[in-house]
Amino acid sequence: MYHSVNSTGQQYAALTYDPSWVERYVADGLDRIDPVVQGCYQRFHPVDWKQLDWSTKSSRHFLEEAAGAGVGNQGLSVPIRGPSGQFALFTVNHRCTDFEWEKFSQNSVKDLLLVSHYVNQKALELERGTDVVPGQALSPREIDALTMLALGLSRARAAERLSISEHTLRVYIEGARFKLGALNTTHAVARALVKGLLVV
Repeated sequence: MYHSVNSTGQQYAALTYDPSWVERYVADGLDRIDPVVQGCYQRFHPVDWKQLDWSTKSSRHFLEEAAGAGVGNQGLSVPIRGPSGQFALFTVNHRCTDFEWEKFSQNSVKDLLLVSHYVNQKALELERGTDVVPGQALSPREIDALTMLALGLSRARAAERLSISEHTLRVYIEGARFKLGALNTTHAVARALVKGLLVV
């Protein structure tokens, strides 16, 4: 499920939920009590649904209704902050045991993080005709730092290859992340690759 709210408050979504559940969710404004939406709005990193507060009566009732409509008992949601106040959520969920879900989550969280940002990028292109937001150019050293990470090197190994300290490497990575409007290092590398800034 992908759900986006842009800076003007307009919403759009692409999802695989049952249409009758979607109609009910929208008509009754269930996003106001949905623990996934409320919990992810306050976070920046991927959120396993087990980390959210399901203790209130309204949350438990919501969960029962969602399960009855075919929503899985397990879920992982990635909060996305885009340009001009955009907020989006990318969610995968399934009906499975805790053990199966933990194994899936551990093996897939990095891929899901990248997929979520690529989906958001495409949604921005559909909304505005482009996902490009004017920004500052990366310095040669910032490009070098991201390139080393894109090649799969650890921070220690990347710093060694560039003949700089890990602290200095962190400064370059954070500078690049800020200029690219990325949420974290993985997102910065992905954005730099998409923009053709890195030669790997």
